[in-house]
Amino acid sequence: MAFGINEFKSRLTYGGARPTLFQVQLSNPVAPLSNIKVPFMIKSASLPASTIGQIGNVYWMGRQIKYGGDRQFEDWTVTVINDEDFQIRNGIEAWSNQINTHVSNMRALPQNYKSDARIVQYGKDGRLLRAYKFQGLFPVQISDIPVAWEQQDTVEEFTVTFAYDV
Repeated sequence: MAFGINEFKSRLTYGGARPTLFQVQLSNPVAPLSNIKVPFMIKSASLPASTIGQIGNVYWMGRQIKYGGDRQFEDWTVTVINDEDFQIRNGIEAWSNQINTHVSNMRALPQNYKSDARIVQYGKDGRLLRAYKFQGLFPVQISDIPVAWEQQDTVEEFTVTFAYDV
């Protein structure tokens, strides 16, 4: 039956994956002490997106033929809870400064600033459902942290956007 709820329930065997059961592990090559707090302070992230490009259209006798091209990876953004020690923010800023310094415009070699990260999705029973590893990862944007006298009953947070190779 097309509209039978029992058919739907029989297909959702495990009750659906929960978006709250995840953890991020990050290796900051410049400030490794901040890595300890990362699994607890990254409050949101996403499982990675990827896109297969299309090779330019090939035509044959008036018909368009499409072929798959190269895989491209979207930038990856995480949201971080800021603690009063600013440990993660300081670490990310130091990492960013290693890539390109504020004053002298000096740059580190890629092997000195590219790193790895991992996001793990867990099941309701605690078992690992899926893990994604990001290789060649580095921060490309650190968001602002809004402060205002009107903000009450909240904790600061900020986002970090990373580029990665695969």
